[in-house]
Amino acid sequence: MEVDYGTVWTDCLEVIKGSVGEENFNTWFKPIVPLKVEGDVLTIQVPSQFFYEWLEDNYVPVLKKALTTVLGPSGRLEYSVIVDSGNTTNPPVAVHYPNGMGGKRQSNGMGDEYSPFQFKALNPLTVNSRLNPAYTFENFVEGDCNRLARSAGVAVAKKPGTTSFNPLMLYGGVGVGKTHLVQAIGNEIRNNMPNKIVLYVDQNDFTTQFLNALQNHKLQEFQNFYLQVDLLILDDVQFLAGREKTQEIFFHIFNQLHQSGKQIIMTSDCPPRDMKGFQERLLSRFKWGLTADLQEPDFETKLAIIHRKMQADGIDIPTEVAEYLAYSVDTNLRDMEGVLNSLIFHATLLKKNIDLELAKEVLKNIIKEIQSDVSVDFIQKTVSEYFKVDLESLKSKIKKREIVIPRQVAMYFCKRYTQLTLALIGENFGGRDHSTVIHALESVEDMMKTDSNFKLSVDELGKKLKLRMN
Repeated sequence: MEVDYGTVWTDCLEVIKGSVGEENFNTWFKPIVPLKVEGDVLTIQVPSQFFYEWLEDNYVPVLKKALTTVLGPSGRLEYSVIVDSGNTTNPPVAVHYPNGMGGKRQSNGMGDEYSPFQFKALNPLTVNSRLNPAYTFENFVEGDCNRLARSAGVAVAKKPGTTSFNPLMLYGGVGVGKTHLVQAIGNEIRNNMPNKIVLYVDQNDFTTQFLNALQNHKLQEFQNFYLQVDLLILDDVQFLAGREKTQEIFFHIFNQLHQSGKQIIMTSDCPPRDMKGFQERLLSRFKWGLTADLQEPDFETKLAIIHRKMQADGIDIPTEVAEYLAYSVDTNLRDMEGVLNSLIFHATLLKKNIDLELAKEVLKNIIKEIQSDVSVDFIQKTVSEYFKVDLESLKSKIKKREIVIPRQVAMYFCKRYTQLTLALIGENFGGRDHSTVIHALESVEDMMKTDSNFKLSVDELGKKLKLRMN
């Protein structure tokens, strides 16, 4: 009667379960696929050369016990090792290794007999994860610019390696928070799952380590180190472009981690479809999971980041100063942090409270002037010319009706056609407060309802300003 190899292997797994922990069982035995049984020889397929070597180095007694129990004392094991998983046009390539369970290994294909490497297991409690503990989800400010990426990061942190977000590829420009987010994921996993080995490494360090291993004939040790990691975070992966040998080793590490259910996270300055100088098979793997972008933060997100940063430093920053900075710093979050540090330093050095005047004085050589689709200056100039009033009078504190009404109209259009807050609008009209601006807006709207000629004038001015926006 023909023996069913699937049943044989299932029976073996039942024996193995009692000898190894659940995590080791899931990592090293679940991925194995039974191929055939001939007599007392069971052939199994394993996903990589490393996988085969690990079983031979660490689980020979367990495998012997299982085979003896199921097939009898003469039970033996042979391996079929996948060395290239192939693609849609090329089938997987496998190497057959007879005489398993401690038997003599095959030649490495270069004329030299294979020599087992000395392997040192990593301890998750002592391994240097290279994470900055300051990067957490709690101090990562969420906004429309990063909501998808953050949500994916939280999902991965809760269940690394088991979601469809594997790999997780985050991309975006400089200073949008990619490194903060991926390290927050790493810190969350380390804190909640101390048995997991987490490693953050940027592309430059990965490449340097690989070249050192290559020069010192320690490629096996290099690869084995990375294959023990439960969460691998590779920052700035785009710089692997054109590095054929480094891509080759990363391809194999990626495959084996992914096949073992380990989590992979990468960051880049562009999505995989725009990457140049990469092997096509590597790019295809980058697209297996989720690709999410982080964009430049909007005004509200900038404002929240400013307040969060200042509060962390024990400083209460006035709203009008935070708004001024949020509008003025139009580059990236790293520049914003530099501006805030500069402001704090000068306030401390000069022993002054942080206010709008100090912010403008200290930062006039650092930040750009506030810009919008229609500038305040353009609105003021257009309104003053239309009503034939002096521009400086419009910005002054003169309370004559012939000046007040044009000034209120200018404030109305500033609120309508710029992103400025009420406080900042008032600042541009002689330092008035936000309540004065609110009164101006209400006055203009009331006059438009009761005075048709006035409404025609406002509509005409609106058309002039819209032309500037188009």
